[in-house]
Amino acid sequence: MAGSFSARVLRVTVALFVLQVALLPMMAIASDADPEQDFCVGDTNNPTIVNGLVCKNPALVKASDFMFHGLATPGNTNDPLGSSVTPAAAAQFPGINTLGISMARLDFAKGGLVPPHTHPRATEIIFVVEGSLLVGFVSTNGTLYPTTLQKGDVFVFPRGLLHFELNVCDGTATAIAALNSQNPGTQIQAVALFNSGISEVVLEKAFGLGEKTVQEIEDAVKVANKKP
Repeated sequence: MAGSFSARVLRVTVALFVLQVALLPMMAIASDADPEQDFCVGDTNNPTIVNGLVCKNPALVKASDFMFHGLATPGNTNDPLGSSVTPAAAAQFPGINTLGISMARLDFAKGGLVPPHTHPRATEIIFVVEGSLLVGFVSTNGTLYPTTLQKGDVFVFPRGLLHFELNVCDGTATAIAALNSQNPGTQIQAVALFNSGISEVVLEKAFGLGEKTVQEIEDAVKVANKKP
């Protein structure tokens, strides 16, 4: 009897071990999948829909495919938020396709804000090139981790967590961000909630607001996030 029980325990243990080993590859993928060749320059003209971009013919790849000039020019901060984000993801910089990385340039007018948002597929680390930024993120238990960054400082926003950047210096500010995904995605919370078509009844109940107030917020969010 004892021997039969021990044998069953052994079989269950082995089965659990095999399951864990089978799941290891999925658990090891923190963001984008690892590339399976030296490079896969994205073919932005190919209409085929895949998880990423279709590879350009390697025979047509040039050194210029691995270069991007877009971050050299300041973005236009002449909008209600006073900020501009210039992305260098696979869509703009096909050379990083399948490499699991991207960058962005953040420009701020005086008092400019990159509003609370998330990157569902990436951790972000920013480097302050010029100016001073109040930044912070909110953990899943609702704790805010704010700090003020000066020129030369670096700060990290964990993957998927709500975060923001606000220029608190007397002039303009600039930062460079790096993310561990070729397509990190960006969801601005105010837009997602109040400009996506969610029923006003849902928003009224969720936030304890009246119908008129919800409509006023919806209009204000549209104006604040309108780009020049």
